[in-house]
Amino acid sequence: MNRSLVLALAAAAAVAGAAGAQAADMPAKSGQPSYYKAPELPPFDWSGFYLGANGGYGRGRTSWSDPAAGAGSGNFRTRGALAGGQIGYNWQIGKIVVGVESDIDRANFNGSSAAGGVCATNGGGQCESRQSWLGTTRARLGVAFDRFLPYVTGGLAYGNVQAAQPSGTSSSTQTGWTAGGGIEYGISRNWSAKAEFLHIDLGTATFMGAASGTPTLSVPITDNIVRAGLNYHW
Repeated sequence: MNRSLVLALAAAAAVAGAAGAQAADMPAKSGQPSYYKAPELPPFDWSGFYLGANGGYGRGRTSWSDPAAGAGSGNFRTRGALAGGQIGYNWQIGKIVVGVESDIDRANFNGSSAAGGVCATNGGGQCESRQSWLGTTRARLGVAFDRFLPYVTGGLAYGNVQAAQPSGTSSSTQTGWTAGGGIEYGISRNWSAKAEFLHIDLGTATFMGAASGTPTLSVPITDNIVRAGLNYHW
């Protein structure tokens, strides 16, 4: 191959390389991006009303005592499932989210013990406590990490306490307090899912004792519940 041909080929290669580099540096035409960029999701806004449903499981602690019936039962457990709904409102200020929520759940908590004279004289052989519903009205305070919202919560609790005696089941509506915390996640603009723990103290219910015929039967109730929920926001 002669020297002139070699020089011509080298010059052609240099020109082609320079043209390619220039083409790479050229901006893309309008409407034709040189690469694909996924659209960014807007920040999740926690402000506004929401309505939802929940379900979970609870364990409680109770006891029976009656001075007119001898020794008390000592502490024993109640447990069971619960399900219901909630409604609430949030205000978001920067990352801080303040809200109020009210819920009501159907519960199926029960437990029994055969210990103590009170179970024989008032309970017909055993002390049995039950709860058929629970509700709370609480303040919530959280810190938003976009779609994640960890929060603490506390406020008023209410529900019923039942004592099963040979003469029938006595029931009392109780009020008390609750405190706990949880985390909520924004699935989409209108939907979120949450999981939370609550400790509930309904105080002490007082019933008519089957043995004495006087209102001296005391039944305190506390509950620890874990539940998950789904909310619709608008």
